[in-house]
Amino acid sequence: MAEKKTHKVTLIPGDGIGPEVTQAVLRILEATGVKFEWERFAAGAEAFEIFGEYIPQALYDSIEHNKVALKGPVTTPIGGGFKSINVTLRKKFDLFANFRLPGLESKWPGVDLIIVRENTEGEYVGLEHEVVPGVVESIKVITEKGSTRIAKFAFEYARKHGRKKIHSIHKANIMKLSDGLFLACARKVAEGFPEIFYGEHIIDNTCMQLVMNPYQYDTLLLENLYGDIVSDLCAAFVGGLGLVPGANLGVDCAIFEAVHGSAPDIAGKDIANPTALLQSAILMLHHLNEADAANKVQRALETVYGEKKCLTRDVGGTCGTTQFADAVLAAMARD
Repeated sequence: MAEKKTHKVTLIPGDGIGPEVTQAVLRILEATGVKFEWERFAAGAEAFEIFGEYIPQALYDSIEHNKVALKGPVTTPIGGGFKSINVTLRKKFDLFANFRLPGLESKWPGVDLIIVRENTEGEYVGLEHEVVPGVVESIKVITEKGSTRIAKFAFEYARKHGRKKIHSIHKANIMKLSDGLFLACARKVAEGFPEIFYGEHIIDNTCMQLVMNPYQYDTLLLENLYGDIVSDLCAAFVGGLGLVPGANLGVDCAIFEAVHGSAPDIAGKDIANPTALLQSAILMLHHLNEADAANKVQRALETVYGEKKCLTRDVGGTCGTTQFADAVLAAMARD
């Protein structure tokens, strides 16, 4: 029998509840039998205290070499301080596709939405300056290259996985040039996928429609800012950001991360829900061609939620982080 491959993965536990949920996920991944070699790094304020850099060069080098990373939540200061670690890493490695999906039973039975978000452009390029005191200008950047490649990603994913509809979400009625370019690129790509229905909805109407009737949607294709907002809205269908996975994908590099915050108010109390990071790890297993292990963890996770015997407080239970991980491990052992 051939020896199992060892996957070298960059690990960023994060801060706040990050180290706790990361430890829970590592225990579960170890139980799959998949071999990992973890290269662990701090990022953000913790890294600055140690290295004098918010993202150490060694962390960049590790991701560049390994091509895959698993990342817990890292605190981003609001209105000041250092730039978002998430955004910085996405830009550094050109992780142009942000991919989010529910993965657990929705409060809307049968709803199955895929969010495909352009990850490097739009308002998140971080080009801001003060024009005169009291007046700040923030620049939105949309390019043909960026818009075309995220549209291709969405349509190719839809074709591969049998998705039937894609809607581009926009505000081209107001931002006629920038959002207009995004739509023009999506329309051109759509011509090459005649079996997939293509539609367009304005962002504000989309938010209303998602609340009223999410069944009309399948795959949503969005610019950076719109995708950030709508993916959080859709996370509410399954109970919030603590339950949904996130993947940032480039041509040859991927970072899988929990999309919720670092929740410093509950850090160290062993009560955080590790589901979001675990679901992100499941996506990572698929990315590493470890489908059997991914499916085993997914089945165990769904069993724990289905039994409702050991859930964390955010979803109505009384179990802590460690107990929840124990329950998933027990379900895996019974599988």
